[in-house]
Amino acid sequence: MFEFVGALHMHSTYSDGSGTVEEIAKYADEVGLDFIILTDHNTLRALNEGKEKWYGNTLLLVGCEINDRNNQNHYLALNIKETYSTRLAAVEYVKKVKEAGGIGFLAHPHEKRDSMEEHPPYPWTDWDTKDFTGIEIWNHMSEWMEGLTEQNKFNHFVHPLRSIVAPNPETVKVWDELNLERKVVGIGGVDAHAHKINLMGFFEVEVFPYKVLFKSVRTHVFCETNIEKGESSDHIENAKTLIYSALGHGRCFVSNYYHGDAKGFRFFGEAGNKIYHMGDTIKLTGKVKLRVILPNISGRIILVKNGEMVDEVDNFDAEFIITRPGIYRVEVYQAENAWIFSNHIRIVE
Repeated sequence: MFEFVGALHMHSTYSDGSGTVEEIAKYADEVGLDFIILTDHNTLRALNEGKEKWYGNTLLLVGCEINDRNNQNHYLALNIKETYSTRLAAVEYVKKVKEAGGIGFLAHPHEKRDSMEEHPPYPWTDWDTKDFTGIEIWNHMSEWMEGLTEQNKFNHFVHPLRSIVAPNPETVKVWDELNLERKVVGIGGVDAHAHKINLMGFFEVEVFPYKVLFKSVRTHVFCETNIEKGESSDHIENAKTLIYSALGHGRCFVSNYYHGDAKGFRFFGEAGNKIYHMGDTIKLTGKVKLRVILPNISGRIILVKNGEMVDEVDNFDAEFIITRPGIYRVEVYQAENAWIFSNHIRIVE
């Protein structure tokens, strides 16, 4: 498997962001991201204008963030060629994305905040749909704003990375519960807009600068073949297929770069002389070994089965012998700070 590190969920001047596509891609290239996925609200203008391409060593892909008529049920729709009317109910545009061969993720599904009247919460409410690919389990902007108070406002604005602690517990709980029924992929998003706000009437600050947020919540994908950089449409389409295939299958994990570079993290299963990756299903015919490898740094590795912690190791790596079926994933913490959240490996009888 080949690992590629990216940032998902961001907005440009094509919707409500302050940066152009070119500026955003330049910042991503400067911090060393392999890919980013632009998701402007209800528009694929960047795709239609040929912005989906390589910028230096960073591939910019274009999706969009869809919402309903009440501006609720925000949905990150990827690998689609047309947008859908905001007059549709969420269950309808989620289904249309799937029918079009795209993949989609519920954005900030349990958002709750009241710190800024002009930026109300946008939770997911239409849980009747079963056609979504996954859930955004960690959203930088949502967590930042939910933790904002009058007392900590200055520090939050000055240190936008330090205030990010962990994914929303309610979202993680629902994510695990949904995985008991079917595969639901977990991703992380920065939700970058780079809004400019007047702080305390004295000076203007840029909230969530793109370059800063590209050093926070990241999504790492594992591709079956290497991505060959090239300007031709074939090269771009091949890279796009590999990345979206990895996301759709769940061969990915979420990390917070602020607490350490997670590139090199591995969570995989060994059974019957075969290797199984995140997103895979293993037939239990004896014992399964689940292995965790951390990238040159030790951490508190927690094994989660069916949403409950079942084991814990503080080390550079870990091995867990599994004898019972379940859905397994791992969380890794650095000095009590949430660092890595894997996707599940499903073990069945």
